[in-house]
Amino acid sequence: MTLPTLQQDRLIDIKEVSSLIGMKKPTIYKYIRDGKFPKPIKIGIRASRWSFNEVMQWIEERKG
Repeated sequence: MTLPTLQQDRLIDIKEVSSLIGMKKPTIYKYIRDGKFPKPIKIGIRASRWSFNEVMQWIEERKG
């Protein structure tokens, strides 16, 4: 199944990622370490964001 063409991508923080996927921060970072979730994009020394489109794609893959 393919996603409809998404509008312009945006970067989202860990709080929004957590809200979208229903997992808490420690679980998300464990999934990243295990290679089961998209890696964040470093935008500063202590700041990371995720691609909204990548997170939505990950959600869609779980549904299928």
